[in-house]
Amino acid sequence: MEANTSPFKIILGSSSIARRTILSEMGYEFTIMTADIDEKCIRKDKPEDLVIALAEAKAEAILQRIPIGDYVKDAEPTVLITCDQVVVCEGMVREKPSSKEEARQYLKDYSGSHASTVGSVLVTNLKTGFRKGEWDRVEIYFHEIPDEIIEKLIEEGIVLNVAGGLIIEHPLILPFVKQVVGTTDSVMGLPKALTEKLLREAL
Repeated sequence: MEANTSPFKIILGSSSIARRTILSEMGYEFTIMTADIDEKCIRKDKPEDLVIALAEAKAEAILQRIPIGDYVKDAEPTVLITCDQVVVCEGMVREKPSSKEEARQYLKDYSGSHASTVGSVLVTNLKTGFRKGEWDRVEIYFHEIPDEIIEKLIEEGIVLNVAGGLIIEHPLILPFVKQVVGTTDSVMGLPKALTEKLLREAL
């Protein structure tokens, strides 16, 4: 579908550059709104439940800041997409590293081992009130990652801004990714197939 012929509008409730890139690749035009929530306040035992709860909290935070009545009256629907992601390693849920030391430890743990990403997509139709969210899981297996590569990544700083300090598409990390069971777009934060499916259901 061509971006300019979409019979609906999209708001992407995320500041993630990777998510913006993926949604653009899917052929959509969209506006961006970010949710300022304290993610640490929301706790769930299962990572799947956590990422859905966080995506819902982000949607609620954005909905409180926009004039819902205007969207209900609009001829064409507007769909809000919110997402969240965590990394699971050795049974532990990992969010964004809180320090360089934590990021370094995360990366050392992945070396020669494996981790999973669990990501959610939640769509809310602002005209009808329809809302649905689902999650996607990807398994990632790594070769040994040399210490100097880890240090370069820490120095660069991008790993401090992503769940689990994990960016498999990064040119420094990519050569040490042994196998990805699932899709790279899901690891990057927005699974294309799931997003398309939920958009279809929301309209």
